[in-house]
Order: sequence, then structure tokens, then C-alpha cells
Amino acid sequence: MSDRWVSGSFVFVTPVKAKSLEANLAYPGDIIFTQRGTLGQVSLVPGKPFSAYLVSQSQMKLEVDRKVADPLFLFYFFTSDEQQNLIQGRTIQTGVPHINLGILCEIPVRLPPLVEQRAIAEALSDVDGLLAALEALIAKKRAIKQATMQQLLTGKTRLPGFSGAWETKRLGSALTVRHGRSQRYVTGPDGKYPILASGGEIGRTDVSLYDKPSVLIGRKGTIDDPQYVSSPFWTVDTLFYTEIADGMSAKFLYYKFCMIPWRNYNEASGVPSLNSHTIESIEVNLPKSDEQHAIATVLSDMDAEIAALERRRNKTRAIKQSTMQQLLTGRVRLVQLSRPTEDASC
Repeated sequence: MSDRWVSGSFVFVTPVKAKSLEANLAYPGDIIFTQRGTLGQVSLVPGKPFSAYLVSQSQMKLEVDRKVADPLFLFYFFTSDEQQNLIQGRTIQTGVPHINLGILCEIPVRLPPLVEQRAIAEALSDVDGLLAALEALIAKKRAIKQATMQQLLTGKTRLPGFSGAWETKRLGSALTVRHGRSQRYVTGPDGKYPILASGGEIGRTDVSLYDKPSVLIGRKGTIDDPQYVSSPFWTVDTLFYTEIADGMSAKFLYYKFCMIPWRNYNEASGVPSLNSHTIESIEVNLPKSDEQHAIATVLSDMDAEIAALERRRNKTRAIKQSTMQQLLTGRVRLVQLSRPTEDASC
């Protein structure tokens, strides 16, 4: 129920049991709705690998009259922001949030002629295809970057022009771990600098705690998600920042931090916690400064390429949402027909 098509891991019943529950069987082209729990999920029943699916008590199915409506068009219709808001607005909040068949059948559906429905569905499907291709490319680039990190950050693969053994040193020789501070008295809505916590930016301030490139790591809570900051910032008391030693590359050390299994250094039985002395005592292999900077440049370029693809994906998603609002409401027509759109219901 997390994508266009019903998919994932399934449990199975015998054909005899399925026959006894025939009213609950869904077939290719049927649309499945979540009835309770995570409401708003909508998926189509695919044509393969199974000929039929048994709908659970937490779901509902919509059998599409193919003479009136196109299943893929209705899928996009019910996943649009307008319809999702309508479903959420009709939720029964008693106990576990849920809707029922009565509520579903009362939802008005505005249908253009079938030929236009299919044209709209095809256009939106093409955009989904582009998004899927971008997601696959981003995943591939991330995997390549991870493999490159494994090679370059361990010295197994050397960049052209570099040789000589790396030195094993404690992190404390490359950086000093510093504690963040409470943001209570420095927060300002229009501040020049970010206030950072382990989950990212939580506010702004006009006062910086540190103004040089730094590697940040959670002191408590999220301890395995390092951050790199190159401009002035403030960190709260649950987030360490680091002062980088002369001759060391902050960006290189950030990538080294990304390779460290921080959970192995957890020092608390409850909320995960790190100690500054523990961090500084961790031993790592370090090349000379020029090779650090060269490795950091290669990995930064890969990050920039991934970020550009992510921006393109996000822009495409936004365009799709805007296009859906235009096409599914009839404000923009793909096929100019004399017959107007028709009001219908499930």
C-alpha cells in the first residue's frame, strides 16, 4: 500500500479459503484503500504475479466500471492533495482512526470522458516513470559513493600522485571535541546563523559559537549521524562540534566520521550517548594533508552530483503535484472535447 501497485511481502490462503471469502477478493484494476490506521493510502491491484488478492479487514476495495472510469485515472484522482484532504477530513476519530465504505461511496468524483481520463493517466504515469528513473539513478550514485568511500578513506585505493603509508592516530590529534550550549538566550527569528541540533537546524541566532569548518556529532540521542558545517553556527548542548587541528581537512574528517560505527561507542543503557574523550581516543588511519584534501574534493563532487539529482527529483515531484491539480480538476484539458466532465460517485 506504499506505492502505485499493491506489492511487498504477502501471506497466503488456500484456493478453498479464498473461495469462501470471494466477496473480499480483489482483481487486477481494482483500487485498494486503507480503512483504518494509516489512512489515505491508495494502491492499484497489479496484473501479476497473482491473479487475485484477498483484502484484509483493514482495507477496502473499489471495483472500477471500465465503461465509465479508467482505474489509473482514479488512482491519481484519489492520491491528489484535494482528495487526500477530503479523506482525512471525513475520518472517524473514535478509537483507531478509520473510514468505511459508506464514507468512501459518498466522495464525489469528477470524471471527464474516458479518452481524456486515459490521456491524463498516461501523462501522469510518464512523470512517475521519470521520478522512478531519478530515484534509481540517485540510489546508484549513492551506492557508488559508498563504495568509493570504502576504498579512498581506508587507503585501499589511492588517488593518482599519492603514495606512502598512512599513519594511525587518535582522532584527538586531528581535532578537539567541544560541547554545544543552550540556545535559550541567543535565539532570534531573523538571525544570521543556524542553531543546530542532532536532527538539523532548529532556529536562528546572531551569535555564532564557532565560525570555522567543523564536524558535528550527537552527544545524546542521534549519535550516528555526523554533520559537516563550513560557515558560522551555534550547536545545542546535545550536539558536539569540533575544532580542527592545523593541517587537517575538516571535510575529510567528516567523511571519516561517516565510516565510524558510532553505536559501538554508546555509553548509556537508555538514550544513546557519546563522551568527548571516547571520540578523541578512537584510532583512525590518516594520510597527509594534501591527500586528505584531494579525497575530500572527490567525495564532495559526488555529493554535489547527488544533491543536484535530488533537487531535480524534488522539482519534478512539485511539478507533478501542480499538474495533477490542474488536470484532475479540469482547469487544464489535454483533450478538447465538446462533452463536459461528469459528476459521479464510487
